[in-house]
Amino acid sequence: MSGDLVQQAKDNAKQNFRDGLNCSESVFKAVIDTGITGLDPEAVALATGFGGGMGLAGNNCGALIGAVMAVGAVHGRKNPLEGEFQDRVDRLYGNPGLYRLFNGMSHEFQEKFGALDCQKLNENYPEWFDKDRFRECMKMVIYAAGMAVEYIQKGEKEGYTQPFGKNVAGRV
Repeated sequence: MSGDLVQQAKDNAKQNFRDGLNCSESVFKAVIDTGITGLDPEAVALATGFGGGMGLAGNNCGALIGAVMAVGAVHGRKNPLEGEFQDRVDRLYGNPGLYRLFNGMSHEFQEKFGALDCQKLNENYPEWFDKDRFRECMKMVIYAAGMAVEYIQKGEKEGYTQPFGKNVAGRV
């Protein structure tokens, strides 16, 4: 069943991108449409501004952001003010900690595609509407949608105990 959801998300993402949704919308909607997040379809509106690395600014890849949003829909803190201050901090940074799950996503994506920023990922395509660029972005969209489902399932199975990759807080 779990592999079926991964494939369904990938297929959904591919069709979404072909239908003209941006990269972030394509991934986020693909995962929503599997039913794994419990979100209403209208939640895809949250992803619109992240296409092209945030409104075509070339920053973080919108496909990756859509994937992180989808995982957050399932594993994110529904009530971030719950508990005492230190409990809130530990829920993110600790072991177990939520950041451990999310940290792996960017490292996996960068390892697969060589960069995280839309501008860097598309540097070989000076023309935005180039069909080859579209095909390369399609690969990232499909991969990110499958990765999102895999990380949703990973969080459910392994909890939040994955080792940290490189991070700004110096956590291990």
